[in-house]
Amino acid sequence: MDKTNFFQNFQARINQALENSPARDIEKNVKAMMTQGLARLDVVTREEFDIQAQVLAKTRARLEQLEARVAELEAAFKDRP
Repeated sequence: MDKTNFFQNFQARINQALENSPARDIEKNVKAMMTQGLARLDVVTREEFDIQAQVLAKTRARLEQLEARVAELEAAFKDRP
């Protein structure tokens, strides 16, 4: 048996042992408890946050355009006799 096969076989056995161990059940239970706890809080997912950040960036850009346009119109209006 070469080293690569030995390590792959060893890793597979460790993974199998971990999957069948009580540690796996504890991990699942902790994840479930954390998910429930976070669901009670007023938090958003990373995806939702990123989407809102993009919307905000577009809104800011549009606001800057409109502010510049208003400044141009105000300047043109002041120059009128």
